[in-house]
Amino acid sequence: MDLSVDKIRSMIVEARRLDVKEGDTDPDSGSNPIDDGQTAVLTDDAVDEGGTDGTEAEFRGLVGALNEDEAADLLALVYVGRGDYDIDEWDTARQLAGERNASSGDLADYLLGIPNLGDLLDEALDAMGETLTDETGGDPDLEETEDEDGEMLEGFEGMNGERDGLPKV
Repeated sequence: MDLSVDKIRSMIVEARRLDVKEGDTDPDSGSNPIDDGQTAVLTDDAVDEGGTDGTEAEFRGLVGALNEDEAADLLALVYVGRGDYDIDEWDTARQLAGERNASSGDLADYLLGIPNLGDLLDEALDAMGETLTDETGGDPDLEETEDEDGEMLEGFEGMNGERDGLPKV
């Protein structure tokens, strides 16, 4: 496989960031973002100054930077994660993915239309014997809470359900 596990992990994280976005629930609120807790970033209409959704643009950039072989690997992983093919049928899945990519339009558009893309890629990684966690055993999408000696970093409380003195929500 030409696509690195680190790139797949990045795709999973970005796809999951897109999955948590919601449709516009209050289009004419007129509210100040600070007053409503910056929740607008979780909606599909959250755009940057250039008029584009930064999360989607980042995902499109990751997909657009892939060469033909990596793009075929990515789509084959979706097929495996979705259950269309077993990991034992990798060559067939990859061939079909390469043909689809050569004959169809933008891969990013296709992938953005797949519900739970991050979960499908995670399932494919699992089928390959890989995990979403990095080599250090930590989740790459979570903040570090301990220093190198295993001591809690300042601002993180223990297992009592509190962080920064506030109850766990």
